[in-house]
Amino acid sequence: MVMRIGIVGWGIEGQSAFHYFGPQHDYLIVNEEPRNDFPVQSDKVVVRFINQPRQPGITSNVKDLTYLEGLKECDKIVYSPTTIKNLQAVYKDDKDFWNKATSALRIFFKEVNTKNIIGVTGTKGKGTTCTLIAKMLEAAGQKVWLGGNIGKSVFGFLNDVQPTDWVVLELSNFQLYDFPYSPHIAVCLMIAPEHLDWHADVDEYAKTKANIFAHQNKNDIAIYLDDDLRVEEIAGLSPGKKISFMGNDGAHIRADGMIVIGENETEIIQKTKVRLLGEHNLQNICAALTAFWQVSQNVEAVKHILTTFKGLEHRLEFVRELYEVQYYDDSFGTSPETAIVALRSFIQPVVMILGGSDKGADYQALAEEIAKRRVRKVIAIGQTGPKIIAALKKAGFKDVVVGPKTMPEIVKVAKEVAEAGDVVLLSPASASFDLFKDYKDRGNKFNSAVRALA
Repeated sequence: MVMRIGIVGWGIEGQSAFHYFGPQHDYLIVNEEPRNDFPVQSDKVVVRFINQPRQPGITSNVKDLTYLEGLKECDKIVYSPTTIKNLQAVYKDDKDFWNKATSALRIFFKEVNTKNIIGVTGTKGKGTTCTLIAKMLEAAGQKVWLGGNIGKSVFGFLNDVQPTDWVVLELSNFQLYDFPYSPHIAVCLMIAPEHLDWHADVDEYAKTKANIFAHQNKNDIAIYLDDDLRVEEIAGLSPGKKISFMGNDGAHIRADGMIVIGENETEIIQKTKVRLLGEHNLQNICAALTAFWQVSQNVEAVKHILTTFKGLEHRLEFVRELYEVQYYDDSFGTSPETAIVALRSFIQPVVMILGGSDKGADYQALAEEIAKRRVRKVIAIGQTGPKIIAALKKAGFKDVVVGPKTMPEIVKVAKEVAEAGDVVLLSPASASFDLFKDYKDRGNKFNSAVRALA
């Protein structure tokens, strides 16, 4: 039967939905702004958008919602997660509309041919943790599908998953908002204030994350960060088995630096032999190992991954060394908390590039951390630059300059102030949408500018 399908949002999920359902159907594609990659319009494909002022960001922060009109006439509506609040503003409690509305993940959880799903959420570290889990499982001989917020739509492999396969999903707060399903193995990393330009407050943000546990059953497994009261509280919503990582029952770091798991402390590897940089990645490793251990206890598979996997792009990624100065790209670090973690990864003096678009974050804790560490200079850029400078001033840190507006100029300033033995660190503690398309664009431009230095 030919359906008229409404697609809300033309990002990765919208485009994947269009290809998944196929050309036999009719489509109404709506987006909050024009794009140059819309499909060709025809009697089967209608595209609707409006030109309007829009705040930078990924959070569908627009005032004119007329582009959403007409969706109710569709037989099925597939929405991108960031658009749901706009849809709620227009269609409110219209049961007829919401009975037809769904998302890629809702379809996936309802139709996928396996119960072997591992989901990971948290403020930061999701992508690294998911990738570690997937690589460990593959090294242990499992067939694994990796997707979700990591940039791979579940529509791309929904029909290929077999009952014995494992699916590893990165689940964002947007995807978990009002979400009625939970994975068999649910993992929650640290939670810090984030996306407060979209959520009403941090409590709503945490409540959204809680959906990863809230719909589990007694046979499921809830894995959570030890000694984090907010995370422990939401993990308590699960009726299943609960395991804390960085605690005695899950993977943790013993006093002698050995990564171990379980109360019997099965030894895995010394943390000094792990290739990933940063103390925060030890948490990600322990989270991944705890999840993996519920499927396989193959120590050699874990060792192989931990000694070879060097991390994802734009996460404390080493770019190059020039004149005894090392350059690191941590563009993915879009919150003050992640910038603190990145800074703590180095014992060398640091020239730090901070700033970007504003998500409502508080920079005082970061400023205090900078003031007590070996930071040679802060280059403050973007919309949050003035907020960061004010926080640094309050913390008594004065070695700060206002950076230029293009990455080559920013990197040039960093090169000029850095000395032999220093680290130049791009860890902006802010989103990227004022000067760049996204964190990848920002990181790629940093990489290019650094590699162009002579």
